[in-house]
Order: sequence, then C-alpha cells, then structure tokens
Amino acid sequence: MKQIESFKVIGIAVRTTNENNQAMNDISLLWNKFFSENLIEKIPNKLGSEIYCIYTEYEKDYTKPYTTIIGCKVENLNEIPEGMIGKEIEGGKYQEFLAKGDLTKGAVFQEWSKIWSNSDLKRRYTADFEVYGEKAQNQENAEVEIYVGIE
Repeated sequence: MKQIESFKVIGIAVRTTNENNQAMNDISLLWNKFFSENLIEKIPNKLGSEIYCIYTEYEKDYTKPYTTIIGCKVENLNEIPEGMIGKEIEGGKYQEFLAKGDLTKGAVFQEWSKIWSNSDLKRRYTADFEVYGEKAQNQENAEVEIYVGIE
C-alpha cells in the first residue's frame, strides 16, 4: 500500500468500456494517436518523461464505462492544448502492482486480469493508473507500475 499525493495530468482521453473488448480497441487507438502525433512534446509544464495511463470517471466498477487518459504529470492545468484534457487525480491509498514482460503481448492486460479477479481488493474506483517510465522503454522486456485506488 502506498499513499499518493494528488497530481495533475494533461493528455488525450477516450470514454470506453471493457465489454466486448471495446477498451482493447479504444485504448490501443489512443496509444497510437499519442505516439504517432508525438503528443508528449505538445504537453506543457511536464514534471518528467513518464507517460501515465489513467482510468477514471468510472460509472460503477471495471465492468461499466470509464474514461482512459494517456498523458503526463504536469505542474498545473493553466494551458491545455486543443484536443487534450487536463485533470487532477485524487490522492489517497493505492495498491501497487508490477506488470513485467512483453508489452506487445499484453503484459499489462494480464496483470489487470489478476487485479480484476482479486476479490480481496477493496477498490475505490476514483482513479487507477499505470506509469510507463524508463523500465518500460524496452517493449519486449518492460516493467510498468500499476496503481489501484483502494479504501
């Protein structure tokens, strides 16, 4: 368990659902857009080079619609580029998980499958997020931190 301070992000977003593999398609299109348009370079006031993938605005739980944001942690939300959104992510208690392996073969999704089936986890469904730092740059042998908001 880790206590995390609230933080701000700017990035691109999509409203999606895990039903019928919708999220797999929507989120991979979002990642493609993020990289193909080099959006990391367009985010102002970045606090680092890590990329955050945030799951928030849950309608109820992971089986219902939610919003995914891909972007970076920023100092403030004063300038939000056109086509992007800014959001403050609530601080609080988070359970940390580590996805290891080949990102192109679903290493992160496999870790989420374990999280979803963990009934002992008392989730808040306010925000959960993945952090893609230096250890995620080698896609075939990556480490991605996953933080799940808990009560």
